[in-house]
Amino acid sequence: MSDFKILGINQYLVKGLDEMGITDPTEVQEKAIPFLMKDGRDFVCRAQTGTGKTAAFGLPLLERINHKSDKLQGLILVPTRELAQQVSKHLFKYTKYTYKVFTEAVYGGDKIENQVKALNRPTHIVVATPGRLIDLLKLNAIDLSAVKRVILDEADEMLTMGFRENLTKIINLTKNRESIWLFSATIPEDIQKLVKIYMSHDAKHLLLESKDIMQSAITHQFLRCKIEDKPARIAKFLEKRGGERGLIFCRSKAGAITLGNLLNEMGYKTGVLQGNLSQKDREKIMRAFIKERTQYIVATDVAARGIDIEGLSFVIHHQLPENSEYYIHRSGRTARAGRTGISFALIAGKDAQKMHVIEKELKIRFQQVA
Repeated sequence: MSDFKILGINQYLVKGLDEMGITDPTEVQEKAIPFLMKDGRDFVCRAQTGTGKTAAFGLPLLERINHKSDKLQGLILVPTRELAQQVSKHLFKYTKYTYKVFTEAVYGGDKIENQVKALNRPTHIVVATPGRLIDLLKLNAIDLSAVKRVILDEADEMLTMGFRENLTKIINLTKNRESIWLFSATIPEDIQKLVKIYMSHDAKHLLLESKDIMQSAITHQFLRCKIEDKPARIAKFLEKRGGERGLIFCRSKAGAITLGNLLNEMGYKTGVLQGNLSQKDREKIMRAFIKERTQYIVATDVAARGIDIEGLSFVIHHQLPENSEYYIHRSGRTARAGRTGISFALIAGKDAQKMHVIEKELKIRFQQVA
């Protein structure tokens, strides 16, 4: 018997999972699915990006959909276009062998007229970015009155991106909801306030330790060097990794552009994601990376939101981020789906102090390399 069957998932969904190569539940799936299947009340889950959260909430949601009704019953809110596309794609694949559950993804960057037209068809689940959903609500193109489950995926990312006001408007419009399921890599004060205001006092909390995941799956390394030597040190690291793929993080747009240009000049096929890109240019860069026409992406923290690509062997920190939460998000891009990965930091000046703070807060240990 499949482990997913033991968790309560029906055989037809399990067949879809098997075809996707998903056979062994992750920790978050093992702990979240039974509760969401049997109880389904308000639920708060802290789990790192890449640990299988989509199946953890997606499978119980699909099980609870009344496919005989044409009404919208499930709403999944996500921070970025890429994540909306990914979640919608996964839900579609899960249901390959089941009754028809119709899912639509709506997000900025596409013509809203096409999304309005798509929503005129029977739709059971909508995966949306908050801003685009607000736009559709203003056009009376979507009805949230029958929504039973509201899922906030990557909730901390949505708040840091400035979606607080939109989130509160949307939640207030789901007056007939039965529960909110909130998933987040971190639970900062803003998330705690959201939970207190909109979720019941007896909401179930599943708080997986980020530090445990970080310790078991990711090797944390650092190299002391001068600022001007960083591009050469990164090139040396990439040379050692051969054909492996990864992300390189910079703190500023200008820094990302400069480093990306230098790496390309050195012969490393590199794309650059930074906040001034148009959606069309961003998609072009991501498409080249996914199709492996480029091997690396240099990105700022904001521009990297929504990137979820399996098989990345490492992340490089040109500079360490301002806080430990961003370090979790960055490092979580590698070591996904049971794999291991390397988080490699170049340390110059005040970054040494930041590294010690990250070690203390996350209870990890950086290994010095030459």
